[in-house]
Amino acid sequence: MGWWSLGSSGSKADPEKSKANDSKSSNRRQQEEGEQSFIPPPLTSRTSSSSSSKSTTDWNSSLNAFDWSQFKQPRNLIPTALLTGGILFVVYVQRRYLRRFPEATDISSSYFRSRSLLGRVTSVGDGDNFRIFHTPGGRLVGWGWLPWMKVPTARKELKDKTVHIRLAGVDAPELAHFGRPAQPYAYEAHMWLTSYLMNRRVRAYVHRPDQYKRVIATVYVRRWLDFPPLRRRDVSYEMLRRGLATVYEAKSGVEFGGTENERKYREAEMLAKNRRQGLWKDFGKRGGVNFESPREYKTRMQSLDMSAESSSSSSSSSNTEKNPGLVGSLLRKVWPFGSKKDGT
Repeated sequence: MGWWSLGSSGSKADPEKSKANDSKSSNRRQQEEGEQSFIPPPLTSRTSSSSSSKSTTDWNSSLNAFDWSQFKQPRNLIPTALLTGGILFVVYVQRRYLRRFPEATDISSSYFRSRSLLGRVTSVGDGDNFRIFHTPGGRLVGWGWLPWMKVPTARKELKDKTVHIRLAGVDAPELAHFGRPAQPYAYEAHMWLTSYLMNRRVRAYVHRPDQYKRVIATVYVRRWLDFPPLRRRDVSYEMLRRGLATVYEAKSGVEFGGTENERKYREAEMLAKNRRQGLWKDFGKRGGVNFESPREYKTRMQSLDMSAESSSSSSSSSNTEKNPGLVGSLLRKVWPFGSKKDGT
């Protein structure tokens, strides 16, 4: 009975102990669930107002702040770089290739001996000079076919808007002007140059300006009625080959545009001499008219002008001595002595 009583008492104690353990575990489980489901109380009005004011301040400051990180982002950096590069490229092309020069004095010094001018001939003044209306870019940019890029034709519209060009390396016979007579073949040279260039597009390789506000240039022209068509022709060479001009000869200011052009021009002049073309028709003939080149003609005219000026100045001084005028007559009356010419 003793061992049974011990066993029975132990079995009775075990259920009670397990119940206590179950109650403790359930209490612990409820406590953990309560902590997890705990919701903090709402903030006070002071805290909410301070947070709202802080967020407002941060928003305004972010709008007014200069944040470089925004510009470093690819979505902003790439379009900005493309736009800036495009603007700079357009400005460069406009200044280098599409800038129009109204007159010869406006041509930039960087153009001389390195660049050319494309334009339309508007007038021919002499056998070796003419005027063009500068059309940079030509037809590719709209000159001649766009309504706002027409070449003027009226004389008033062309005033102070054309480049005066002197052909390089040649000297054509002089027309009659400033009271001087015309040279032989001056009219023929002027008419040929007018028919060859008037209202045509030419390209002038500018070399330097001269003392008459012109620009000395080697000029090329293309013509449909040519063989082959649109072949580029050197205007100076064509005039020399036809005997309508001579190679430019002077002590200073000679411009050919290079030694190759000078050699070519002298060969063309020699060919015209041998064929007796144009102004070389009577050159070297016995009993023929003495040939006078344009340079010799200019030198003779200058000497005549100087002699005329000296004679006019001497005649005016002699007239002044003979007719002293009102002041001279009064001085003679006041001064009782005569001059040396009166024998006193």
